[in-house]
Amino acid sequence: MTPIASDRRGAHTREVAGVAGSAENTEGSASGIGGEPESSDSLRTFGAFLQALREHAGYSREEFATVVRFSKHTVASVEQGRRIPDVEFVERSEQATGNTGALRSAARHIARQPGLASWFRHWARLETTAIHLNTYDCRVVPGLLQTEGYARAVSTSVPPLVSESALAERVVARLDRQELLSTHREPPCAFSFIIEQAVLERHTGGEQVTRELLDHLLEVASSHWNIELQVMPLRQPTHAGLDGPIALAETPENRWFAYSEGQENGRLISDPKSISILQQRYAKLRSQALTPEDSRDLLERLRGAL
Repeated sequence: MTPIASDRRGAHTREVAGVAGSAENTEGSASGIGGEPESSDSLRTFGAFLQALREHAGYSREEFATVVRFSKHTVASVEQGRRIPDVEFVERSEQATGNTGALRSAARHIARQPGLASWFRHWARLETTAIHLNTYDCRVVPGLLQTEGYARAVSTSVPPLVSESALAERVVARLDRQELLSTHREPPCAFSFIIEQAVLERHTGGEQVTRELLDHLLEVASSHWNIELQVMPLRQPTHAGLDGPIALAETPENRWFAYSEGQENGRLISDPKSISILQQRYAKLRSQALTPEDSRDLLERLRGAL
């Protein structure tokens, strides 16, 4: 057993980091609330702080939910330290409890997760409660579908080199996120992934890593009813994804957000017009990619060729 695999079992309960920057028209680099990681104790502390302020303001949980325009279940989950509050929740709660700035300040110290890039943490938080996640990538297999060997190979391929401990931390954080794929989430999340065939044929990490990756993708595609996996074939004269990767998420409140990432940066997008454009592109990509059934056939052929 590798040190990473062993560490992962003890790490899967860590909270995914970064408050989702879901305030109206939030667009820019993933900074501000989210900050540097801490332990999940910070979630429980924030929840207890919120509950104390709510009760001091004279609201029952149900009344407070009406005031902040979130469900009673959401308020309870935040107060019990089981859910990461997004920016809108923090802002509305702040206003409902006197607008002192105390909750905004407390939110900056919520749950850090080592191993995730600082610009990615906002999106990682949003993933934890999303009910739909759509992902197209033309560079690498999406992190939610990576194996340990592939994650390590991707991390060591791009300079600068990092220490073994930092590498292990990075890989564990990526694998921990795969808890999100569970069919036992409530409410469940529906996933759509579109991967370029060229990414799979690159053989990142070598043939053994690629075998394990293809086996994993086939297993995920066949055993998870909430996951739709499609492959974009090498030859596709009309391609809606030429501008790069697309990530889209729908929240339990039925709001959509997008994430865009480049070299050493990333941004969360909430502008409705921008999201509409990305949704149109993603819908077109789904029609241009192989069907899920044909995608599994291709994965099996690629696996058989190794």
